[in-house]
Amino acid sequence: MRDLLHKLLDVPGPSGFEEAAASAWREEASQFADRTWSDVHGNSFAEVNEGGTPRVMLAGHIDEIGLMVHYIDDQGYLYVQGVGGWDPQVLVGQRVEILTAAGPVVGVVGRRAIHLIPRDEREKGSRLKNLWIDIGADSQAEAAERVEVGDVAVIRSDTIELDRGRIAGRSIDNRIGALVALESVRRAREKKVRAHVIAVATAQEEVGYTSGGGARPSSFELDPDVALVIDVTHATDHPNVDRKEHGDIRVGGGPVISRGAVANPVLVRKLRETAKKADIAIQLQASPAASGTDADNIYTSRAGVATAIVSVPNRYMHSPNQIVAISDVESTVELIASLLVDLSEKDSFLRE
Repeated sequence: MRDLLHKLLDVPGPSGFEEAAASAWREEASQFADRTWSDVHGNSFAEVNEGGTPRVMLAGHIDEIGLMVHYIDDQGYLYVQGVGGWDPQVLVGQRVEILTAAGPVVGVVGRRAIHLIPRDEREKGSRLKNLWIDIGADSQAEAAERVEVGDVAVIRSDTIELDRGRIAGRSIDNRIGALVALESVRRAREKKVRAHVIAVATAQEEVGYTSGGGARPSSFELDPDVALVIDVTHATDHPNVDRKEHGDIRVGGGPVISRGAVANPVLVRKLRETAKKADIAIQLQASPAASGTDADNIYTSRAGVATAIVSVPNRYMHSPNQIVAISDVESTVELIASLLVDLSEKDSFLRE
């Protein structure tokens, strides 16, 4: 699983341009799944035990945030817009990889040096419109030979391993979820699961606020009885976070189960019972309204889907170096696989 994790995290795949990451996911899935396929939206599927009951959808979005070129000035500097939510402060001075039809083009994010910024502006935050990408071109024509408007870019960084079994990477949100979905199906199959299970690497979650991203069409196609959405959530175990406002979530503390309007209470209770039976430490998170995950667009699909959200604690989300614990990833896989094995046709998820 660790090798697969590194492989998935280092493949670029911003929202709407997930092909390379999705292909790597399907390649791994084809080694054990009964069937793999993709759809017109860019979602990828891996199915086991067709005909089993209930039908379960495991959704982890495969896309990551990125940048899109929208203007090339006369000197060949590229100006970009965000693909998903960015804090521009983390972009300053970063190396980037622009995904073009001819292959990757590297560049750096430029900003005036501190010496050239007036003193009264130095403590002000950077704005994306005041940053640019320098690819070494000297003119608009030269830059346009290599890069087109509409090309996307990601931070150029490799996944690294830290002490205490923790890893840092650019695309942890949410290649981790896509990996957990895949590994959970693999492990459940080894344990002779009776349910019909389909893992889905959903597309465009980071930009799917109104469209629903890939979660909406994929859940409509599958019409599942049960859905588990696997994502990352904010760890609050670092400085300058108010736990009274954001809750108490810790890296290494185990999978995080959401409670709230989106989460089916019967399924949540079954998850908690499974965790207790398997001796898996869990954490709880309050989510009284929309969850900000694929679950928001799955639980109301068709006539409704019993949905729960299981998350991996993540420090520094939407930054070039997000951090998770391998132990949390492993525990999340084991929790979901154990739940899948326990499901049977007798289970009901009606809210009573």
